[in-house]
Amino acid sequence: MRHKRLMRHKDDATTTKVALVNDTFARVMFGDVPPIGRHFMTGETSLYEIVGIVEDGKYDSLTESPQAAIFFPLAQNADSDTTVIVRSALPPAEVARASHRTLANIDPDLPFTIRSWPDELAVMYFPARVATVSLGVMGMLAAMLAVTGIFGMAAYSISKRWKELGIRVSLGAQRAQLMRAALGRPLAILMTGSAAGLLVGMLASRLLAQIVYQATPRDPLVLCGVLLTMALLGLLATWIPARRVPAVDPAQLLRDE
Repeated sequence: MRHKRLMRHKDDATTTKVALVNDTFARVMFGDVPPIGRHFMTGETSLYEIVGIVEDGKYDSLTESPQAAIFFPLAQNADSDTTVIVRSALPPAEVARASHRTLANIDPDLPFTIRSWPDELAVMYFPARVATVSLGVMGMLAAMLAVTGIFGMAAYSISKRWKELGIRVSLGAQRAQLMRAALGRPLAILMTGSAAGLLVGMLASRLLAQIVYQATPRDPLVLCGVLLTMALLGLLATWIPARRVPAVDPAQLLRDE
């Protein structure tokens, strides 16, 4: 945190009104001018002096865009809905008991709830985790459908060229040549479909970022993972029907014709 001075316990209604602002507030209000020591007004009469700048944070949701934020001393801006964060090396149970005693000494009738930081994070992460699991399940189903479609397409393509492949065998074509002839068209279609899918995924990146926290298909790791996965699934789906090609018997094929 960059500051002129920290907020103090004696910052109350009788002292100069002060505030901390985040980077977005400072940039929007003052541009490149250093904001510390400057003043801003809330409402019509409340004038506050900026005594420090803090980093941007997440205030409402994990997927929100950076937004301006202001932090006031509690004694100068009392609020019935206040969150106090306690950081300690003690076990959570001891911190909870100490916090309970401290707040009770301030006001025995003060209603409050004590929650651990992991519990609060679990609540915040729950929608993102549900979305991640849902997208993972849908991704697996999509992969299964893709493998089934590629397998069917490869099998149909090879069946339509069965006679041609038999003639190639009778003319002495090698195994590599046969596999190249059988797999060429299915693999070309597979690569075209994968490229189109990646393009659509990148175009939908803004929607994905609103659903899953810190997720983007522009990540090189994501791109490489998708390409590798689709390549392996596509090769497997096309290899299964194509592996019968080298064993074709031209004489039997001609008799069947």
